[in-house]
Amino acid sequence: MTLDLTQFHEIFFEESFEALDSMEAALLKLSAGEVDAELINTIFRVAHSIKGGAATFAFNEVAGFTHVLETLLDQLRAGKRQVRPDIVDVLLRSGDAMRAMLVATQRKEAIDSAGVAKLRAELERIMSESPSAAPPAAATAAPSASKSVAASGSPAPAPGWRIKFVPGPELLRHGNDPLRILRELATLGKMRVSVDAAGVPALTDLDPEVCRLRWNLEVLGQIDRAAVQAVFEWAESECELTLERIGAEPSAPAAPSVATAPAPEAATAPVSAPAAEASTRSANPDGGSIRVSIEKIDELLNSVGELVITQSVLSQLAAPLEGREAGELRSALAQLERHMRALQESVMRVRMLPISFVFNRFPRLVRDLGQRLGKKIELKVTGDTTELDKTVLEKIGDPLVHLVRNSIDHGIEMPDVRTAAGKTEHGTISLHAYHKGGNVIVEVSDDGGGLRKDKILAKALERGLVTNEVELSEERILNLIFAPGFSTADVVSDVSGRGVGMDVVRRNINELGGHIQIFSTQGQGSTIRIRLPLTLAILDGQLARVGKEVYVVPIVSIVETIQVTRERVNNVASGGQVFRLRDDYLPIVRLHSLFDIEPDYTDLLDGLLMIVEADGKRVGLFVDELMSQQQVVIKSLETNFKQVTGLAGATMLGDGRVALILDIPGVITRFQAPEERGIAKPQAA
Repeated sequence: MTLDLTQFHEIFFEESFEALDSMEAALLKLSAGEVDAELINTIFRVAHSIKGGAATFAFNEVAGFTHVLETLLDQLRAGKRQVRPDIVDVLLRSGDAMRAMLVATQRKEAIDSAGVAKLRAELERIMSESPSAAPPAAATAAPSASKSVAASGSPAPAPGWRIKFVPGPELLRHGNDPLRILRELATLGKMRVSVDAAGVPALTDLDPEVCRLRWNLEVLGQIDRAAVQAVFEWAESECELTLERIGAEPSAPAAPSVATAPAPEAATAPVSAPAAEASTRSANPDGGSIRVSIEKIDELLNSVGELVITQSVLSQLAAPLEGREAGELRSALAQLERHMRALQESVMRVRMLPISFVFNRFPRLVRDLGQRLGKKIELKVTGDTTELDKTVLEKIGDPLVHLVRNSIDHGIEMPDVRTAAGKTEHGTISLHAYHKGGNVIVEVSDDGGGLRKDKILAKALERGLVTNEVELSEERILNLIFAPGFSTADVVSDVSGRGVGMDVVRRNINELGGHIQIFSTQGQGSTIRIRLPLTLAILDGQLARVGKEVYVVPIVSIVETIQVTRERVNNVASGGQVFRLRDDYLPIVRLHSLFDIEPDYTDLLDGLLMIVEADGKRVGLFVDELMSQQQVVIKSLETNFKQVTGLAGATMLGDGRVALILDIPGVITRFQAPEERGIAKPQAA
């Protein structure tokens, strides 16, 4: 019976992509001048592991290219060649090529063979150069060996490793091939093989998927233990493995030294330990973790949400009951509520991942783009263990890339400009994440030249986004950079200047139910602060009643709630109304007109105005009454009905009623464009 290896493909791809992330992080440390033997061992192990897996699954192009890369890494690891900036650059591009090849293989698409061949030629050219001089530690090995011979009076046994390899019953079923392992081991040095076939049963009892052979091996040479263990890495949990050193302890190779050629000065932040841990835990069964599809977790979270709603309904039904049994029932329901909340939080934590999974892409981005623009930039990362829902994490990546690229291109000045301004040559970009008030705050800061408000305002006037008649606050001027197509770049390049970045950033943040703010001081730098919900499944909301309908307003969008006085209200020519809030005039949005329902009050003095904000715009929502604040489980309207402008979803309240969840950016859009709802713009009362 032939073993179907395709069942293991997805696991191989997932683990390979995680390994390539750790390889890139190690290479970036080398690029920053942090040369360490363990870093090179890490890079070598990644290449070796991917090569072995690719060969097992007959991904021959991946295995062939990685074999050449592994050969160069082996030279660096043995100290036969020095780490140089140009070599690190080629290794980084090789990692990119491996990732592209794996993606193409996974999608069953054609591999860019021409690009791979060109990069392979670069690797072979480097290996054809005369290697650097051996490290001093290696040179002293021979004399010490001579002294050993003289002292003992007889030659010391050849160094190497004695290995006992006993395959487990699941080895073959999990796609590991003992013969491939032996071939890999033979590449490390001269090998002697002795096979023990005593455990092989009669042919009639033979199970072709269970390996009954055992091997006693000797591999001779100055070989590091890690190199031997790396050969068995894929089979380590499926076999019994014993390593015994033969002869003298091999001299540890000296840490490779950096060549004297000047390295590009682009410092980067190391990958956080928690991020690396998370990858290991998910990839290694021995770590006590398992891989579960996100669809199964979503189903579980949805079921828990339904249970929370049912528990809330039961609590409401039990509230008016009286008597001893009613008291016991309410006590039991209160205990049930505590357990349900704990269960809900536990399930939500399953979906949570550290933001380091997003932050880890930026050291490479800052290094490459900084070098390309001729800027010296240091990246500082803090709070990368802050956790977010997986869905939020996936959608925040692209907006952060836009912001970091803008900081590199527009924010950080050229070294000579910084020096003339009394700054250090190296600019600093900071990524900072932290929890605050049930939300996650992500800040992107730089110590560059800051935003020029006069230039932003001039460009906005030129494009007709504002007029001279309106006096804008500093905050509103800065928010003009989020207008579609807005750009202050003098030269359009492939980095920036086309005005297709910042409006996309704001739109993506709004779709996540988040909020974005910008702060800048000319000559000192800028900070963009993003407030995000912890999860998209549950929302902290304020209940507001209009007539018989109850709406949920996301608390993150609420600025304040006020009762207006008549002297603050003004009618405008279009038929709407505005009210004065300190030094600003805000439009009044009557929810009963917007959604065509019957309110309790039409006079502004009888109801309340909720000041809400989105896209840098503020409006006052006119409602009859504010009710309680509570967490609600979000149900999609698109799944169960259709998308409605101004509504983000629906939820079930404790009394069994359905409440609609307002999408504040959509409400503002619906108010400003009456054709969205097919009715006339609301008139003044």
